[in-house]
Amino acid sequence: MTDNEFNVLTHELVPEHIVIGEAERKELLDKFNIIAEQLPKILKTDPAVKAIEAEEGDILKIVRDSPTAGIALYYRFVVKK
Repeated sequence: MTDNEFNVLTHELVPEHIVIGEAERKELLDKFNIIAEQLPKILKTDPAVKAIEAEEGDILKIVRDSPTAGIALYYRFVVKK
């Protein structure tokens, strides 16, 4: 990254994005009895997805601050289009 580039992950309004591993992926899908494609989608071209270098087919865990819950977890399935 050059000095002129903006790192989207450091912006205060962008929550933490994490690519989950195989064990967590299996646990998540088994817990809700779903397949990955049934999760809400996020585009591979999303700036946060590009910044963490997630690939199509990955599942992201998004950790957001919540005024009522403290921390709220969201999951998204990375798609090409």
